[in-house]
Amino acid sequence: MKNSFIPLASILVCLGVLPLHAQPGPGPGRPGGPQLSGAISKLFGDNQTFSATMEMGVKDRAGQPITIPGKLSFDTGKSRFEVNIADMHGGRMPPDAAAQMKAMGMDVMITISRPDQKTAYLIYPGLQSYAQIQTPNAENALTNTDFKVEITEIGKDTLDGHSCVKNKYVVTDKEGVKHESTVWNATDLKKFPIKIQTSEHGDEVTMAFKDVSLTKPAASLFEPPSDFKKYDNIQQLMQQEMMKRMGGGMPGGMPGGMGHPPGGPPPDSTK
Repeated sequence: MKNSFIPLASILVCLGVLPLHAQPGPGPGRPGGPQLSGAISKLFGDNQTFSATMEMGVKDRAGQPITIPGKLSFDTGKSRFEVNIADMHGGRMPPDAAAQMKAMGMDVMITISRPDQKTAYLIYPGLQSYAQIQTPNAENALTNTDFKVEITEIGKDTLDGHSCVKNKYVVTDKEGVKHESTVWNATDLKKFPIKIQTSEHGDEVTMAFKDVSLTKPAASLFEPPSDFKKYDNIQQLMQQEMMKRMGGGMPGGMPGGMGHPPGGPPPDSTK
């Protein structure tokens, strides 16, 4: 059935192209993954280079929770987040979604955010392909003087064996917009925020960090692989790469009798 493709396409949009605000929640204009530039970067204080495993939990206005674990690298506004769909929990994903995505080589996704270049990359190692996405309003263009940070201690806590100071952060941008977060700063990790809770545009977001290393990540982590095929947008990548692996775009060659994706059939693969 042609419409059986729709739920899978929705997963790709939600997980790979789901836009995010400067705060790590849904919104217009950016590809999926945690966005740590702009106001949110101020929550990390002097810890502007690190790597860690991160679990991001998002609850939307309808109360639908989804948990996204992955590997995060960060270097002064640049970020890289690698996620395997099989490790995700919650949301509206069909139960066989992870298996279908793995069969297509799209189960592992890497998002690289380069606010310094107003560019982001959505990489699928299983396809040896990536899409380059322009982000003209990248928040990292703002300087430190464009933000005012107020920190208020609200208690003490222990998380994963780390003694923490629990703080309320209010970050105000140059337009006067306030971003409020609750942050657990680990005293034995140079005040690294091992847990962040925030809300933006009706979405509740939690980020929890483990296995934190404050060593500067390699610069190569923030570049797409030079031997991968580049696409100018995610729609082009989805059509050409997925159809190529599903029988050249013929409905009978697609798992479960799936038809063409939204937007029509793929380009003629014989040319």
